[in-house]
Amino acid sequence: MRAEIVSIGDELLKGQRVNTNAAFIAAALAGIGVPVGRIISCSDLEQEMVSVLTESLERADIVLVTGGLGPTRDDRTRNAVQELLGRGLELSEEAYLNLANRMKQRGVGLSDSLRDQAMVIEGSHVIANTRGTAAGMIISCGERFDHHYLVLMPGVPSEMQAMMELTVLPYFAAHSTTVICHTPVKTLAIGESTLAAMIVDIEDHLPAGTTLAYLPHAAGVNLMISTIGRNKEEVDRDNRTIVDSIVKRAGKYIFATSDVTLEETIGAMLSAKGLTVAVAESCTGGLVASRLTDVPGSSLYFLQGFVVYSNQAKQKTLGVEKELIERFGAVSDEVARSMAQRCLEKSGADFAVATTGIAGPSGGSTEKPVGMVCLAVATKSSGTVLSKTLFMQGDRERNKFRFSEAALRELWECLRDQQ
Repeated sequence: MRAEIVSIGDELLKGQRVNTNAAFIAAALAGIGVPVGRIISCSDLEQEMVSVLTESLERADIVLVTGGLGPTRDDRTRNAVQELLGRGLELSEEAYLNLANRMKQRGVGLSDSLRDQAMVIEGSHVIANTRGTAAGMIISCGERFDHHYLVLMPGVPSEMQAMMELTVLPYFAAHSTTVICHTPVKTLAIGESTLAAMIVDIEDHLPAGTTLAYLPHAAGVNLMISTIGRNKEEVDRDNRTIVDSIVKRAGKYIFATSDVTLEETIGAMLSAKGLTVAVAESCTGGLVASRLTDVPGSSLYFLQGFVVYSNQAKQKTLGVEKELIERFGAVSDEVARSMAQRCLEKSGADFAVATTGIAGPSGGSTEKPVGMVCLAVATKSSGTVLSKTLFMQGDRERNKFRFSEAALRELWECLRDQQ
């Protein structure tokens, strides 16, 4: 079985909203062995919907639609499907009773517009809405479309997700004869072309049903190894063989082969060893600390953070020598090393990470351009302070994120090398 996802809403086409629904649905379908061939955004115009849905139903076994089921005038999905299939509406007693009970609990009367939310396309398998008002539908579309399925769900993420988990996935899992395995390979400090050259022979000999995708992001590139087949043991084996081969070839650049973040990986490493960390930040403005503490349970290993943006703060808060700043400049290996060492001493942590740089768009010079960052990691057990200067390109927000990623990468490498 193959699926396509159609997301309805002018707000998606105008860039006013990010289509997170499609990502959720695609990932959820993979779990029951249903690959997604296309993801399409469509306007609220009925004729546009009819055209898009016609094309999708001719290609895909299942077309999942989100959006356009609400009570307002711009919610036209149900009308478009009526026109497409030539079917009328009928009241779903189940949906109506569910809606009436929920409104009663809220002390709200059931208006005509709310009652209309329980009207479904004739012949639908009704999907209960446990989070909202509009009923969802699974519709077999008849001989014209080879009995392919149309699934209609609201665009509100919480409502759609509940429908997928409680009804849609169990319904189609019974029809699926394939298995899909996706394994992410997350890398650091290596570019896409370099990584591709390193694993070119592996990529040239992928097993049948296995694909390898490069997923560049703001701070590097990840891989996704995907395998589809009918036998779960064979799918898992083929997928793992390729992942293991890549890890063997490029292992020093790989921090995870699962869906975890760099900060989660670092947190697990610190927790496993009973170690702690503190940070001293200038150019990243607290972003490194924020990312580390985004992880639940980070209080076990994160002690404190210093945001010392000005030279005065570096001197007064951390104790960085004024002469050091005057001689080498605030953005220098020497100052980064002093920041990390002073942070280590003041916090009592096992590791201290320091950042100082020029995020832009102004403040750079020929010797120290925008995008320059100096990083340092001080380690209590060895008494060492490692530092590095990097040069990056991007706007202020992108540079700050890349600076934070580089700082976390240095910490990860220190932890990895201690193993």
